[in-house]
Amino acid sequence: VHKPPWWGVLNVVTILSRSHGDRNVYPSAGVLFVHVLEREYFKGEFPPYPKAGDASNDPITFNTNLKGYPDRPGWLRYIQRSSHSDGVLYGSPTAEHVGKPTVIEITAYNRRTFETARHNLVINIMSTEEFPLPYQAEFYIKNMNVEEMLASEVLGDFLGAVKNVWQPERLNAINITSALDRGGRVPLPINDMKEGVYVMVGADVQFSSCLREVETPQNQLRCSQEMEPLISCDKKFRAQFHIDWCKISLVDITKVVPVYRERLVPGTGVLPDVGEYNPPSEMLRSRDYFTDFLVTLAVPSAVALVLFTILGYSMCCRREGVVSSPFSIQLVHHSSIQKSTKELRGMSKNREISWPLSTLPVFHPVSGEVVPPLHPDNYETTSMPLMQTQTNLQNQVQIPQQQPSGTYVFFFL
Repeated sequence: VHKPPWWGVLNVVTILSRSHGDRNVYPSAGVLFVHVLEREYFKGEFPPYPKAGDASNDPITFNTNLKGYPDRPGWLRYIQRSSHSDGVLYGSPTAEHVGKPTVIEITAYNRRTFETARHNLVINIMSTEEFPLPYQAEFYIKNMNVEEMLASEVLGDFLGAVKNVWQPERLNAINITSALDRGGRVPLPINDMKEGVYVMVGADVQFSSCLREVETPQNQLRCSQEMEPLISCDKKFRAQFHIDWCKISLVDITKVVPVYRERLVPGTGVLPDVGEYNPPSEMLRSRDYFTDFLVTLAVPSAVALVLFTILGYSMCCRREGVVSSPFSIQLVHHSSIQKSTKELRGMSKNREISWPLSTLPVFHPVSGEVVPPLHPDNYETTSMPLMQTQTNLQNQVQIPQQQPSGTYVFFFL
């Protein structure tokens, strides 16, 4: 792992290791542990490409679990963004795991050949008197993902900026947590947005005045209004890390009151001896349940029957003249209009009017015979057109009219 020149000066004890087969690692309790699973190493476990000289870029994914169990220990996390990136195991062991070797099974899957390779990682957690450090600060970095922050160069740059602001003698990273594990939302894939990451660091001296500026009433008011607080040392982080100062957490573990819980002592699993079991006597009094039957079933059934009868009588026998709705009023109006229409039509058939000339009998000018009218007597005059159309002219009869000179002139109607 490449280390910057000032790595030894900062006294950073974060443990970084590479996966090169079955191996033992010795992290310390209360210190961030990072183990990188390199794809390049596991490529040697799988057969090469069929053609010599072809670039091998097999998609490889990893599965990690505690040996004999389906998942990892609670303090250990794993992340791999894609099958073409390295996997990372990270976490912060606690003092409860000291002296207990933890065997992690690492299984690599080649997605091209569907072959697997398995290695074991033995984690031996060590105790130290220097940890945990008494003063701990947790920062929320908005422009980083957890795998980016776990890189040794990026983590070293952040610890260097914190050391420049805090000025401690000893400083170390305690834990790193993705914002998604704290209930954050997955960011939209626009403008290179990041998930965000929480980084907890510990030191051996009191918090600096710059770190405590967020506790002032003015900055607390700005945070309540969702505004960025005014922090004098923010410019030392701004070049690479965008810190949300409203979410910073400062904890002095020397002032934290420990909570002691009584540990439950498991028993033997045998009930205490309270004597022999005495069953109830066989001479039990008989009980008549007929009254209970009447109260629970007969009475509610009778009430329901009465209500059903009243409802049926109201709906089926008392409808006419009782219920009036807009629809029934419309039916009455429609019936009256229809009745009036029939009455007017009957009156129009029976009215006495003068028949048109075309309907009166006429005499033929030559034979003297009576020509019948165009329409029978029983023709409905109300439907007879007032003016004849051209299509009816061919069926018209010539009607003679007498002129003063004694000659006849025929007009076609």
